[in-house]
Amino acid sequence: MRARDLAADFPTIALGTSAMDAARLLAEHRLPGLIVVDDRGAPRTILPGTQVLRLAVPGYAQEDPALARVVDEAHADEFARTLNGRTVRECLPEQPRELPVAAPDDTVLEIAAMMARCRSPLVAVVDDDGRMIGAVTLQALLNAVLPA
Repeated sequence: MRARDLAADFPTIALGTSAMDAARLLAEHRLPGLIVVDDRGAPRTILPGTQVLRLAVPGYAQEDPALARVVDEAHADEFARTLNGRTVRECLPEQPRELPVAAPDDTVLEIAAMMARCRSPLVAVVDDDGRMIGAVTLQALLNAVLPA
């Protein structure tokens, strides 16, 4: 099985997309992450859902889980509001990571190795012209390789 066989249409976002819109897209479509594209529509990076959470969850709660426990439930439920007015660009790590991109002819093992190496729940599949033709999610990959 090749990347082109597993690739499916996948939503993309731009760096200027609001972080709240990105979070909604992740939630509504139950996506593991989003593909951030440049002005030409070529993949620029992968934004895992956990990276959106890193922007939303207060630093003190990330550093010390005991502090997260002392916040009352009403305020704890409101942490996602901190995404308002922020962009996808702010969600991305300061140090760019390897972009998980596969060619249409890449094998399932090549895709799996890239996901593992990049710690990415999805891989963009890009043709020779740099155009994205779809994405392979971890779920689709596992469905293809695990016995029924």
